[in-house]
Amino acid sequence: MMRVSVKPDMFRWAMDRAGLSADDLHKKFSKIGQWEQGEVSPTFKQLEAFAKAVRVPVGYLFLPEPPEEQLPIPDLRTIRTRKFRTPSPDLLDTIYAMQRRQAWLREELIDCEAEPLDFVGSARLKDDPEDVGREMRRMAGLDDGWASTVRTWQEAVGELRRAFEHLSIMAVINGIVGNNTHRKLNVEEFRGFALSDEYAPLIFINGADAKSAQMFTLVHELAHIWLGKSALTDAGLMSQPSENIESWCDQAAAEFLVPARELKAYWPDVRHEETRFEKAARRFKVSPIVAGRRAMDLRLVERDTFFEFYKEYIAKEHRQRPAGGKGDFYNNQNTRVCEMFATHVIRAAKGGRLSFREAYDLTGLHGGTFQEYAHRLGVDLP
Repeated sequence: MMRVSVKPDMFRWAMDRAGLSADDLHKKFSKIGQWEQGEVSPTFKQLEAFAKAVRVPVGYLFLPEPPEEQLPIPDLRTIRTRKFRTPSPDLLDTIYAMQRRQAWLREELIDCEAEPLDFVGSARLKDDPEDVGREMRRMAGLDDGWASTVRTWQEAVGELRRAFEHLSIMAVINGIVGNNTHRKLNVEEFRGFALSDEYAPLIFINGADAKSAQMFTLVHELAHIWLGKSALTDAGLMSQPSENIESWCDQAAAEFLVPARELKAYWPDVRHEETRFEKAARRFKVSPIVAGRRAMDLRLVERDTFFEFYKEYIAKEHRQRPAGGKGDFYNNQNTRVCEMFATHVIRAAKGGRLSFREAYDLTGLHGGTFQEYAHRLGVDLP
């Protein structure tokens, strides 16, 4: 039985990269401790299985030293812990998958003689972010007070996502890598990212985040598209951005979601109520933190009042565990794959411009599942 030589450091690096230990993998690889110490070498088949378990290309394990993996897009996160300074395999695989989708759709649209999108890169940091926030909302076709007409945060997120797709922006919301429920995305690592492109802009939102938080991140990433700036972010009014661009996007998103004029008109109705931030949050379909911070920035409440509420709210949030069901698999694909993107892929496969194997890879759906989803989108395949 042929065994392959791998430096012990590479085993340690691969496990650290995946956030796993030898104990975690011992049940599947009984000699992992000996591999790590260089006492025994694995067979190539074992090495392939190990690479799959730690989510690393098997070829990396033959390198003389661990590679420095760089994020393929600018990192504008406010890193709070050392743990997330090195991107996780889940984050990297998600970005790479979205880049593949974007590259394919860009080429498809150009081949079909589509026009570039005028709004991508139309804003500058010197522009007033609140003016841009209002322009983004107008372009999205959302009237003043639109959020108060939908019942829940979940419905509001769906409304926003569909509005962005009508602008030809791929809007993807997913809390796992593809459809792999064993690979959950960590909201502490990132909340979202934007991939700017004049033909096929893409916004990705970490679906593990709260729905009310997803609202803010969606619009924050939209502001990145308006600036024409790709970025990985941990968007949020309380994230204390270290970059001017993040502060600018926060302000644009705040005006989009909680217009100053509307909040000022609404505030007299709730200003004396104990739950004023929560009521404003329900009206505008944002988190109470966003509503409260917006009220503070507009000088409707004192700083001390808001930050006292902020500390109490965060403490309560940590004590509570959000509940949620799995939902319908095919309905989930509208957010995980993006209905607009999936329709392009399915039609290209039906028309012979794309092989079904490539279509399966791009959507993460295979065989009968792909056929059924196509049917639900109104495209029947042979």
